[in-house]
Amino acid sequence: MQAAIRTLDEIGYARASLAQIAKRAGISTALISYHFADKLDLMNHLLINLLQSTSRYVTERVNREQTPEQKLNAFIRASLEYLRDHPDRSIALIEIIFHARTPDNVPYYRMDDEDKDPLLQLLRNILREGQQQGVFGDFHPDAMAHFIQGAINEYMLDNSMARRLDLDTYSDELIRIVNRAVKKNSRG
Repeated sequence: MQAAIRTLDEIGYARASLAQIAKRAGISTALISYHFADKLDLMNHLLINLLQSTSRYVTERVNREQTPEQKLNAFIRASLEYLRDHPDRSIALIEIIFHARTPDNVPYYRMDDEDKDPLLQLLRNILREGQQQGVFGDFHPDAMAHFIQGAINEYMLDNSMARRLDLDTYSDELIRIVNRAVKKNSRG
């Protein structure tokens, strides 16, 4: 899996092959073929692995917190820290999502599986919990969750932003903006 991540990071999905991955892993292509039917099978397993790893990292940090506000801040900070600490995994994930297809030949970026995205579900739950407790205002949790996820992903996708703004500053600013956006209005 690590060799597949390195391969995707170094040469991209289109040029990645079982031979390229085997070369980086220092093993034979036959050994990879023993475990995976083909490149698509390997990429599907890698995609699941990458999503689970990210989800586990963020969820562990969110679960340490008590209040919806603390959980929301931890979600944002942990998501951005993961991107910073594992840039090769983030690139591999992007390569797979935008270039690979499901076994049913559907591009991943066209899938309508938001309900199966554990991080998006976690974020929605945090937002709903805050609304139920009366600490977050009136907004649509799906819209807000996508807004937050979009802002997190934008940092990873925009290299020029990362050069202009360090991750800690971006995290602090995003947390400040989101807290203002979700805060319950004192009038209602």
